[in-house]
Amino acid sequence: MLLNDLTTRAVQLFGDEPALVQNDTRLTYRELGLRVSKLAVGLQGLGLAPREHVAILSNNSFRYLETYLAIPEAGLVLSPINIRLAPPEVAFILNDGEIRALLVEREFLPLIDGIRGELDKLEHVVSMDGPSGDNIVGYEELLERADPASLRPPEWDENEMIFLCYTGGTTGRPKGVMLSHRNVIAQCLHSIQLAEFNERTVWLHVSPMFHAADYWSCFAVSAVGGFHTFIEKFEPLRTLELIQQHRVTHLLLVPTMINLILESTGDRNLDTSSVRRILYGSAPMPEARLKAAIELFGPVMQHLYGQTETAPFLTATTLSGVNPEGTEAQRRRMMSCGQPVLGVEVAVVDSEGKPVPPGGTGEIIARGPNVMLGYWNRPQETAAVLKNGWIHTGDIGSIDEHRYLYILDRVKDMIITGGENVHCPEVENILYKHPGVLDAAVIGVPDDIWGEAVKAIVVRTPGSEVNAEALISHCKESIAGFKCPRTVDFVDALPKSGVGKVLKHELRKPYWKDQTRAVH
Repeated sequence: MLLNDLTTRAVQLFGDEPALVQNDTRLTYRELGLRVSKLAVGLQGLGLAPREHVAILSNNSFRYLETYLAIPEAGLVLSPINIRLAPPEVAFILNDGEIRALLVEREFLPLIDGIRGELDKLEHVVSMDGPSGDNIVGYEELLERADPASLRPPEWDENEMIFLCYTGGTTGRPKGVMLSHRNVIAQCLHSIQLAEFNERTVWLHVSPMFHAADYWSCFAVSAVGGFHTFIEKFEPLRTLELIQQHRVTHLLLVPTMINLILESTGDRNLDTSSVRRILYGSAPMPEARLKAAIELFGPVMQHLYGQTETAPFLTATTLSGVNPEGTEAQRRRMMSCGQPVLGVEVAVVDSEGKPVPPGGTGEIIARGPNVMLGYWNRPQETAAVLKNGWIHTGDIGSIDEHRYLYILDRVKDMIITGGENVHCPEVENILYKHPGVLDAAVIGVPDDIWGEAVKAIVVRTPGSEVNAEALISHCKESIAGFKCPRTVDFVDALPKSGVGKVLKHELRKPYWKDQTRAVH
């Protein structure tokens, strides 16, 4: 099975059923399928050869969905670009990914204009929401002049690359993750099963569509005849309004989004009773925030763990297995990220690559049909993470006797103070339980006595005047003294990536700028 087969199936089985809505645009699956075929023909008509690379730089939209579906039909490879990247980062991706054509929303055209002279391979620019111009083709004009009967069907193999997804580059230059048809098909089957998608599913594209958190839903929801809705850019109240307006049943949120929604509800009495599943991931969810989300939306929270390199899911919780009012085991599992999804094997190994016993700590590794082909033009970096059929995630965790996985830290997100290991998420989880804390991050800073000292960087809840002494005392009530922050800095906001992950390296910079090494 190939990704283009999923679109064909959707049109054949659900042709007259509604496929999507965005503002005044409504399409059935038959209408969507026609537009997708026209886009595929239009891209081929630009002179792109099979398996050449196309990129997209855009906010969420129905045209983004069409692009994902059209790329397999056109026989091309798509590279979705993070809209929050700086111009030099975008230029690097376009050059490194050997991008021949770029679909771009009008908002980002000035950025492309500013780097156009630096781009080695880019020949075609398609404006997704505007007319054609100097060296620019209009998206709708491309469709209008395309004859779907002239589509040249591609000859794909399921193990060929279809997506080139660049990682955020938070620890160095971005790496292009090569995902195959097989990788993404496996992910679609996983998600349909674990989230219970069907023809009554109403999916809200609220996470960025350029990210692994959302791209798979374009195919999975379509494959079962579900309904797509969109929010161009995440806004807490707008998200709730769309849930009410379209009776949304499924969505994926990162913890930062959930946090902002919880803080923004206020006196607005919006109906969210249609929601059947809220998938969440990308970062640990503090227990206090998770309970608050369950109070707002009901017992619909489902934690997913994975990474771009695994297309992306490796593990998932079940609604029945996690319950704040349930048994002791169910309450404990609220802090897990679930069990391996069907067809995927997950293990935790020590520094020698040997499995640790249940409850032991080590690096999380995995294997399955969803594991990437490798990094684009990076054989050494590929070899460093793909070993004997297993991908080494770089995350620290443990697995209990029932195969529930617990994430403790990222390999490099650990503090060694006085010879003791401190996992930052554990401290952050305690800080979040204080009502005066809206957002928090914990880092290690150089200390002449302890080697590294624990520092908390906190965003106060609006109206709160909590101070450092109060937060340190609060932590001491729940965790060992050596784990508690020695100092607390207060800021207006934490630096975050496009999908809500705190950029720890940015927080560390001012404290480590005079050090020759990143450890002390």
